[in-house]
Amino acid sequence: MADLVDGYDLVGFDLDGVVYTGPEAVPGAASTIAEIRRRGIKVGFVTNNAQRGPQAVSEHLSRLGIPCAPEDVVTSAQATARVMAERLPAGAEVFVLGTQALVDEIAAVGLSPVETRSADTRAICVGYHPGLTWEQLNEGCFAVQDGATWYACNNDLNRPAPEGLAIGMGGILKAMGEALPGLAPRMGGKPAQPLFDETVRRLGGTRLLFVGDRLDTDVEGATLAGWDSLFVLSGSHSMADLEVAPPSQRPTYIGPDLTCLVAPCPTQVDSQG
Repeated sequence: MADLVDGYDLVGFDLDGVVYTGPEAVPGAASTIAEIRRRGIKVGFVTNNAQRGPQAVSEHLSRLGIPCAPEDVVTSAQATARVMAERLPAGAEVFVLGTQALVDEIAAVGLSPVETRSADTRAICVGYHPGLTWEQLNEGCFAVQDGATWYACNNDLNRPAPEGLAIGMGGILKAMGEALPGLAPRMGGKPAQPLFDETVRRLGGTRLLFVGDRLDTDVEGATLAGWDSLFVLSGSHSMADLEVAPPSQRPTYIGPDLTCLVAPCPTQVDSQG
């Protein structure tokens, strides 16, 4: 019997909760990814985290025994920057609420990132940054109220931390939404499609599988983008979450962790519940 991964030519991996948990690799991750590559299947590391750039992510993975080049990493910052470049004129001023990694990606697509808003600000872009202040968020709201287009890298409501679940980008966006009633940002990261499109554009592939631990971002995003999905139980969401998930968040397959990729087909999920 063929292994699950043999039906695909590109596998995209979410990171935290799938490839690693905190500072440690998920058991079997390094050997599984090495075997997938040995079979000639493309591998991409696809993350909603806009805080770190591809170089930092690739170095982290390499330290965990998973060889990785920056070109193997696709971030929500890259996907969001491309969305903005397609919609804004070249050189347009973008007020950035995020880390240097996000600033770099916006500059790389020919836009002009700035640290303070001005009368020339055409858009704002929000990405997770642990040092964001209420003053900065308010400045972003004021820019949108003055006509700037609102972009954001992802809307994950929480993020894993050693102490438990911490407030994620979605929480930040909800706070901004209180001052921007009726408005929502254009999103680059999961579950929006641009991050999946960016992955295919960079890495190629036609038979596509995404491996994730969150139903509301990884699985729903894969479904919307036309990818199959493998939901693994090594991270954020559990079987209890799956039992109450709507059809859009029901994966193609479910398994304990990513090692089931190189085993005969794991459990297939009834898309209707």
